[in-house]
Amino acid sequence: MTQTAISETQQASNGAVQPMLEVRDLKVYFPVTKGLILPRQVGSIKAVDDVSFNIMPGETLGLVGESGSGKSTTARTIMQLIRPTAGEVIIDGQDLSKLKGAQLRQTRRRLGIVFQDPVGSLNPRMSAGNIVGEPIKIHRLHQSGQDFRDKVAALLKTVGLNAGMANRFPHEFSGGQRQRLGVARALAAQPGLIVLDEPVSALDVSIQAQIINLLQDLQEQLNVAYLFIAHDLSVVRHIADRVAVMYLGKIVEMTTKEKLYANPAHPYTKALLSAVPIADPILDRKRQRIVLDGDIPSPMNPPPGCVFSTRCPVAIDECSSYVPELRETSPDHGTACIRATGYGAE
Repeated sequence: MTQTAISETQQASNGAVQPMLEVRDLKVYFPVTKGLILPRQVGSIKAVDDVSFNIMPGETLGLVGESGSGKSTTARTIMQLIRPTAGEVIIDGQDLSKLKGAQLRQTRRRLGIVFQDPVGSLNPRMSAGNIVGEPIKIHRLHQSGQDFRDKVAALLKTVGLNAGMANRFPHEFSGGQRQRLGVARALAAQPGLIVLDEPVSALDVSIQAQIINLLQDLQEQLNVAYLFIAHDLSVVRHIADRVAVMYLGKIVEMTTKEKLYANPAHPYTKALLSAVPIADPILDRKRQRIVLDGDIPSPMNPPPGCVFSTRCPVAIDECSSYVPELRETSPDHGTACIRATGYGAE
């Protein structure tokens, strides 16, 4: 478990607010088989490998990294759309990975999710009202047909849509409006945490700002927590309280957004931040560019030692033989790097 997660767990045990979500030592391995008649497992894709973090009520944790780093798999595992190979996903003191059937459905009500694709995530044969109200029906949160319609109308208004749009179908909405429907659906069961899986990456820049502002307003009103997944660090900077940087299934750095952007400690984080566009051309010319060689390795055959060692511009021999843990380089700033922490193989 990370140092940040440890400190938060200790704080909660001393009478402070309990974490909304606890992810402990999460692993998600997908088997790779060979042969058609008698298939046998020949390896595993380590999509998520020993990931731990907490999210407090009303907090936003940004999860960033390149495509293929395991961000979306982490999100779907938290929702139990994918069952973990090992580890725990704890909501309200219950490990979701150990629940099944009605008990899992009831506990999972505390979670909502907004998907990346505002088109593919909505059933084209269902009206907007039925899409938004489906969690209300599943969890039986309405008293009558009129109560159901009232709740749906209230949800539509909450996300900035007209209640009269309930009878429209998804193709009659713009991209931004469809994503608002996705947010309304995620709110329908009154969750404590919403997983946002790149919710603005498919939208125009102007619409992105509207959705981000909507999410921030909803968080202030409802005290809901967010796990905000993105590959664009400039977007995460506006909404996150803390940021976790993920690479090849592992979290390599985690701290507050202020510390991350002002003083990144991991070489991978520095490379990501060096690619973020800057509006000022003078500052943009002065800053150091960090170009990573090669592609992200296969999660089926990750490199030995530090998973970033094959692309790291400051790697040393020890990096290829020692797996660094996430250790504090400063208060509330965890980094998994030998060079940054000073810890190596003993």
